[in-house]
Amino acid sequence: MLIEALFHETRVPYACPENLHSLRVRLRAGKGEIARCLVLHADRYELLDSCFQQTEAEWMASDQRFDYFEALLECTAKRLQYVFLLEGKKGERVYFGESGVSKERNRAGVFQYAYIHESALFVTPEWARDAVVYQIFPDRFANGDKENDPPRTEDWSKDARPGRDSFYGGDLEGVIHSLPYLRKLGVNALYFTPIFASPSNHKYDTADYLRIDPQFGNLDTFKRLIREAHRHGMRIILDAVFNHSGDRFFAFRDVLEKGADSQYRDWFFIEQFPVVQTPQPNYETFAVNVPVMPKLRTENREVKEYLFQVVRYWTEMGIDGWRLDVANEVDHAFWRDFRSFVKMLNPEALIIGEVWHNAVKWLEGDQFDSVMNYLFRDCVYRFFAEQTSDASEFDAELTTARISYPDQALQVAWNLLDSHDTERFLTSCGEKEERFRLAVLFQMTYVGTPLIYYGDEIGMTGETDPDCRRPMLWDKEEKNQALFSYYQRLIRIRRSCAPLRRGSFRTWLADPGSPVYAFVRSWQGENAGIVLNNSDSWQNVSLPLDTWAKRNWTDLLTGEKGQASGNRMELILSPYQGMVLV
Repeated sequence: MLIEALFHETRVPYACPENLHSLRVRLRAGKGEIARCLVLHADRYELLDSCFQQTEAEWMASDQRFDYFEALLECTAKRLQYVFLLEGKKGERVYFGESGVSKERNRAGVFQYAYIHESALFVTPEWARDAVVYQIFPDRFANGDKENDPPRTEDWSKDARPGRDSFYGGDLEGVIHSLPYLRKLGVNALYFTPIFASPSNHKYDTADYLRIDPQFGNLDTFKRLIREAHRHGMRIILDAVFNHSGDRFFAFRDVLEKGADSQYRDWFFIEQFPVVQTPQPNYETFAVNVPVMPKLRTENREVKEYLFQVVRYWTEMGIDGWRLDVANEVDHAFWRDFRSFVKMLNPEALIIGEVWHNAVKWLEGDQFDSVMNYLFRDCVYRFFAEQTSDASEFDAELTTARISYPDQALQVAWNLLDSHDTERFLTSCGEKEERFRLAVLFQMTYVGTPLIYYGDEIGMTGETDPDCRRPMLWDKEEKNQALFSYYQRLIRIRRSCAPLRRGSFRTWLADPGSPVYAFVRSWQGENAGIVLNNSDSWQNVSLPLDTWAKRNWTDLLTGEKGQASGNRMELILSPYQGMVLV
């Protein structure tokens, strides 16, 4: 047994309280080395071996190097000591505890989870598990009021190719008019990129955090949008740009005018005075030398108080959550206080961070509910779009991403195929719709919350920013109506099938060199099996019944029914066919 591969620690994601009396623990071990994993556990104050209970840890997943095991430990007293008892494939038995690995339990020591405090429980909004989120880039979605169009508004057409400074006149009135369309699609949450006053089309350079940009409407328009969206059963999530402001923000304008004498000089990271914007700014900005986006010093008490006023204003107006821009570059202390403040205002408000890499540092229950799941997108891009991964590699990459987060965050992570910051996924697939459809099927059935970027459901294409931000196609003849119907069907299936929204995940089939990938979602005794043929050839598929646990099946996509023979389920899949079996 390769003891160097063994890993556990008493923190997320390896030790996560489910409630006040149960702790979910995970163990990492060398791939293929552990035949059985047991957890011996007791109250921290019990000293006798006879007081230790024994719980079997189940294999949960594998990546390229490791196997992962998981167990749910009951702890009536809210405190726990535990040690792993591992049986190797060659018959060896060792204990693994805080002191290390040993054949003797006492020498291995025990891991200590001192106490499960109620304040430490990771609770995410219940509604978010049932959500299908639709992302709207307001300037490009729908123009409902031409009276507020900005100067030099360009023609709204299928041939539009936006530049970085293009305006098309989309607004909140247009969204209100389009709510029946969104309801027909089946989505139940709307995420808006920034809508506050700003000189740009994207609004990530905020000038006034307390004002709706006049290009999009006014406060009355926004309040009506909230009311109408809620009436249609849709939540509203706004974009919070707190890493930086715009250079027209009142505090930064004061610094530009008064220099070192400005009372707001410490709201930003000014390197020297006077402040210079060109040819190169002498202050920290978003990204590299973006003078119109000065970075905010969120550690500053006055900055935090101002931004929390902003949060209170919009949250109390009735929005349902916040998406946090460039969240990984804002200090953790700010986000901890932010979470406490938001949850005080609305315990059911959703908090989603924009983090493109492993985000576990923000997902320990004290900062974000979850993140935009770019790790998911990376895996999906390689398997479906590039087709550079086989099923085994795809599964391993998914495991590495999935195992990084606690279940509470994973269940509400925004699983995106694309966004306003990436090329359209249909473009990534070489505009081969069959690949795109299979990826969408996976997105709608995998663990987490599907995030649809506006227009994906009707076949919009586009290279990376700004081309991915073309105006929405509203002419029926320009839409891919068959693709829209496909989205509708998948969303209906997801909403009608609890395992797809709340279930656990287990790999069913992921052979090396194969394009066929299958997995099972399980919830309260119900199973849903997803089988995907990511190739342009017919595939004979043989699936073991031990993971599926029943003989009869129905494909929710086609209505086809079947029955397993012996201890296997035999299927024949056409090119790029997917099945959702119940």
